[in-house]
Amino acid sequence: MTYEVHDSAVIDDGAQIGEGSRIWHFVHVCSGARVGAGVSLGQNVFVGNDVVIGDLCKIQNNVSVYDSVILEDGVFCGPSMVFTNVYNPRTAINRKNEYRRTLVRRGATLGANCTIVCGVTIGAHAFVGAGAVVTKDIPDYALVAGVPAKQIGWMSEYGEQLDLPLEGNAETVCPHKNCVYKLRGSVISKN
Repeated sequence: MTYEVHDSAVIDDGAQIGEGSRIWHFVHVCSGARVGAGVSLGQNVFVGNDVVIGDLCKIQNNVSVYDSVILEDGVFCGPSMVFTNVYNPRTAINRKNEYRRTLVRRGATLGANCTIVCGVTIGAHAFVGAGAVVTKDIPDYALVAGVPAKQIGWMSEYGEQLDLPLEGNAETVCPHKNCVYKLRGSVISKN
């Protein structure tokens, strides 16, 4: 397998790294991690043992992907965003058996400095704004922002806000991909 690794990075024995991935300065990938093809791990990224990172993900500088996090294909993690894996941590209490699984579906964007509280699912192509704190599941294509994060709109797969209400029956066309997004109730589908 061929991938690029900076001299300062540490890749533990047993870690699986996909073809064409790039691993930058001061990265640490633990032995049980599975990293897909074409992934970019920016400076000072940490990847835990029980982590799966899909193909073509981009993890920017200073992000720690802790145990029990799964990133599907094409996920973007902005600079210094945060994952957690224990809901109520205490240093004097070992809670490794209480880790909550976090799933980030394909194509989602997690903005700079956002925090993802463990145990949630971020929907496909959802967009979490910079600095948001996600405490509950986010639907596919949802745009969320704030503390705690609240839905403020819908995003296209191209990464632009769709002209749709939060709920109701409506549709719009993405001018870049010429595809139709249909809103039915509070669920979006794409044709």
